[in-house]
Amino acid sequence: MAISNVSELRETYRPPAARAHQKVLDRIDDHSRRFIELSPLCVISSIGADGRADTSPRGDPPGFVTVLDDQTLLIPDRPGNRQVDTLQNVLFNPNVGLLFLVPGMNETLRVSGTAEIVTDADLLAPHSIKDRPPLSGLRVAVEEAFLHCGRSLIRSRLWDPAVHIDRSEYPSYGQVLADQINGADAVEIDASEDEANRDRLY
Repeated sequence: MAISNVSELRETYRPPAARAHQKVLDRIDDHSRRFIELSPLCVISSIGADGRADTSPRGDPPGFVTVLDDQTLLIPDRPGNRQVDTLQNVLFNPNVGLLFLVPGMNETLRVSGTAEIVTDADLLAPHSIKDRPPLSGLRVAVEEAFLHCGRSLIRSRLWDPAVHIDRSEYPSYGQVLADQINGADAVEIDASEDEANRDRLY
């Protein structure tokens, strides 16, 4: 049986503790700022013009997302597959959700707000790596921010090397694409990816 309304949902789940609502802030406080400074990975959720949801990772050295002030974040955009899915999405629907992770920490930081694409050279210059500034950035106006408990990561044992897979248990990126795209060559794709990951991260 599928749940179809909030009343049915609340028959399944007991009410949340009061602090679940009380911890949600409308700004970046000192603890959230420090978490962002420590984070090398941010996952961005956005919604396209067709209403479909999309999620995309962003990674760089810790602190790559800048807290411009307690209501504003700046996320640099680095070279990738050039599909610019997230950037296109925010042009149609600026609402985004962010999830910050810190290696070794089970808690995560959740932030939601509205985003806009910026290309101002002075704003982006501090995010340069190897003298290469990002082509653009997402400036996010923060609406909510809160620390999420660690139970999901504890259950997953994400940071525990003892449960990390042997990479041979899953095909290479090139092999997956070769199996999915008629005529694609796994060796060629893997070689191209290795070169990009080595020489064209920035």
